[in-house]
Amino acid sequence: MKNFSTTLFLIITFAAASFAQESEPKYRHSLGSSLFMLGNLSSDSPDYFLLTYGYRLTKKDRVFAEFNTWKYKQPLGQGVYNKSDEFYPGFVRAWGVGFGYQRFFWKGLYSTVSATPFLTQYFDEDNNKIQKGFQLYLQLHAGYRFKFFNERLYIEPAIALKYWPVDTNYPNAFAEIEKGTPKYIFEPSLNFGIRF
Repeated sequence: MKNFSTTLFLIITFAAASFAQESEPKYRHSLGSSLFMLGNLSSDSPDYFLLTYGYRLTKKDRVFAEFNTWKYKQPLGQGVYNKSDEFYPGFVRAWGVGFGYQRFFWKGLYSTVSATPFLTQYFDEDNNKIQKGFQLYLQLHAGYRFKFFNERLYIEPAIALKYWPVDTNYPNAFAEIEKGTPKYIFEPSLNFGIRF
């Protein structure tokens, strides 16, 4: 019985040690952004900026914080690609810091959930601030991470469901245009980053 107990103890110890090694990430830290920032080079720039810092807990689990800002001239539910028939009499500038969790399932296949509280500022057509609001912006991504250069660089194409259940203090003229538009949208995502 003593030999059985010793053997069982050794098996459990080696199994736990090998599992711990398996879940140890190669690089824990990452800095990333979005390739959609290239839209800032267009004549009608969205002034979109994203900076993400990530920390890998295990090979499959990552948490992150991100700074995000952009401006838009139409309801978000219409997409920010000038699809709307009606534009705001001015624009909205949003600033936020969000937090999220990313889970890898198989190879580079992943899903991400994140929440960003935004301070929104409303501007008229003459670029004057007219009032402030608040927006809670939730995202769910499903995508694949492609790794390059010894897994130091990555690109993450994905499809994202974006949903903003809280969006407050619209000026009256903006609220009229916003009426009836959805509070969610499916959009592509194309993030990239470096791991260290």
